[in-house]
Amino acid sequence: MTATDRRTVMVAAALSGAIGLMYAGVLSSLVLQWASDDNYSHGFFVLPLALYFAWERRAALAEATRRPGTTGLALIVASLLVRLAGVLGSDLFLTRVSLIGVIAGTIWFVWGQRHVRILAFPILFLLLMIPLPAVVFNQLAFPLQLFASRVGETAIALAGIPVLREGNVLHVPAATLEVAEACSGIRSLVSLVMLAIVLGYFTGQGTRGRTLLALAAVPIAIIANAARVAGTGLSAEWIGPEAAQGFFHTFSGWLMFVVAFAGLLILQQVFARVGQRRGRMALARLA
Repeated sequence: MTATDRRTVMVAAALSGAIGLMYAGVLSSLVLQWASDDNYSHGFFVLPLALYFAWERRAALAEATRRPGTTGLALIVASLLVRLAGVLGSDLFLTRVSLIGVIAGTIWFVWGQRHVRILAFPILFLLLMIPLPAVVFNQLAFPLQLFASRVGETAIALAGIPVLREGNVLHVPAATLEVAEACSGIRSLVSLVMLAIVLGYFTGQGTRGRTLLALAAVPIAIIANAARVAGTGLSAEWIGPEAAQGFFHTFSGWLMFVVAFAGLLILQQVFARVGQRRGRMALARLA
């Protein structure tokens, strides 16, 4: 290693150590929430995947010219101010999201803008490990609960079963079913979006294909959860109230997630074939 390389490594190590000490509490709170909140249990997979995506870019990073920039230092300072605002306002989301800015700023400050561009995807992927603010989560969860309950009401009524809906509560002759926050579909939605991004990455989808696949995961997850609620209501009436709770209820959640992922795989194949067809048409025009 040259003297410049050694200095770069020492600076990077010092900054990494400082970041680790400053954000130790933030990281520990993240891990605790991943372990205790099923809505964000996918967070355990985000960091290893991001590190893998960064490792895949090691050749490009080695070839990139180091051009440290003071803009990176400005980004670090701005991110630390965001962290300070989060601490003073008792806002976990701000303190956590500031970590992403500090990481990007450190790479920019030590190595340069080119390195940040190469690592843009792994850095942005880290955002998936940060839980949504409670205000945003509640604004999303309740409308999804109402949508799922409306779909369930319609499906049960079409099956010829008397049903009465009161907000997010469905009354059928055999049972009373509440579409609780845990059944809003947020959990499967966030997990499916992450899987869509990973699927698009490993199947060689371009930026446009990855974006379309991630966006398509949202309606797929919502529809699958609504179908689960409808199926739960029908099962409670045809099989018995026990079908709406315990093992059967949990199993239906896993089953519908698998169905949703299968739908995502089919959609990815459609996108891939459309891309291949467009490529062949472009080559034919050039010929």
